[in-house]
Amino acid sequence: MPKLLRQPAWLVLPAILLLVVALGYPLLQVVIRSFTDPEPGLGNYTWFFSRPVNMTVFWRTFEVAGWVTVLCLVLGYPYAWLMTAVGPNMRLLLILCVLVPFWVSGVVRTLAWVILLQDSGVINKVIMALGFEKVRLIRTQTGVIIGMTQVLLPFMIMPLYAVMRGIDLRLVQAARSLGARPVLAFLQVYLPLSLPGVFGGAVIVFILGLGFYITPALLGGPRATMLSTLAQQQVLQQLNWGKGGAMGVILLASTLVLLAIAARFTRRRYQISGGSK
Repeated sequence: MPKLLRQPAWLVLPAILLLVVALGYPLLQVVIRSFTDPEPGLGNYTWFFSRPVNMTVFWRTFEVAGWVTVLCLVLGYPYAWLMTAVGPNMRLLLILCVLVPFWVSGVVRTLAWVILLQDSGVINKVIMALGFEKVRLIRTQTGVIIGMTQVLLPFMIMPLYAVMRGIDLRLVQAARSLGARPVLAFLQVYLPLSLPGVFGGAVIVFILGLGFYITPALLGGPRATMLSTLAQQQVLQQLNWGKGGAMGVILLASTLVLLAIAARFTRRRYQISGGSK
């Protein structure tokens, strides 16, 4: 066998070919159709940006992804901290609770939320039992946010836990021994050390939230439509492959821009913190 073929880099060649065939080629076809179907030019993109309903759905997609990211952070941060504070057996149980949802289909989990959020569901029964009026949750943006938060929460918890388990808690104890109050010691010592996990989890959840389809389609309604659902309607219901492709390209470009901004912001932050040491 030639020496060149014995290089370790050749081991990744099958994976690269698989990505090119299974992902690169279909993506290229979507991009080409967005510029050529039904006729060559920028007509599909002009149509998208000139329709108020399209822009409303576009900004709603970012709004929903943002709210889901915030809720996942609020719920996932204390949970990830608890995973680092308990003993090995309890930590294993908490990790298992995070991983179990991955073993259940996303469709099944979303259908479970359909049952829970419906007008006669468990959540509304509890609300009415407490003396409050029935709340409309199904087919609303609120219901979509609730369902997406439950599905994406593990993607926030695991990056946070990966960073938090490497934080030396003696630093917080040292700050308290020097007179810092618990809240101040947390804000000035523990929180800055956990920010890489916060940034990593937030980027993952936000990017995944932008392209969510199943949960918004089942839990949302006409006033909670997201860009992925609108693209699906253009392609499968109206057979407008060009317009659907343009929506996909716009969403992909927006995602890449956000990733570039997040990477630059994170790199700049570490350069500043590294220079201050």
